Amino acid sequence: MMNRLTRTLCTLGVILMTLAACGEPPSEPEEELRAWVAAGVEAAESKERRSLVDMISTSYADARGNKRGDIENLLRVYFLRQNKIALLPNVEEITVYGDTAAKLVMTVGMAGTNDGVLGFSADAYRFELELEKDGDDWQLLAARWGELGDEIK
Repeated sequence: MMNRLTRTLCTLGVILMTLAACGEPPSEPEEELRAWVAAGVEAAESKERRSLVDMISTSYADARGNKRGDIENLLRVYFLRQNKIALLPNVEEITVYGDTAAKLVMTVGMAGTNDGVLGFSADAYRFELELEKDGDDWQLLAARWGELGDEIK
């Protein structure tokens, strides 16, 4: 069962990366945003909470009432519960507004090993992220998300 899940997730990851490579060459802000996503994935898989929090604006707020500190606490709990984390992101859409603001829509497959009954967990979420460029760095201003197939809140 675990080998089948691992093979399926790996196959899905290869397909998503191949599809992401197709199309017109990305603009500079688009390249920066894709690099921002890649850095976030690397930090999450390495459980580098501080690096992830540094990617979030101090003025972050979302429709669920979360502030930057709340997201940091969510990350802290998730990282404590998971022994190992693997993420498979698929950037669906990037819209850049004047080179300093952007909306990013993506789906992320998440898998983790833990000390639970099954020893692993897997989920897929869809995210809508709002970002702004602060100096040379993109910062997350707001986010909406929901499990794949559910409404994004």
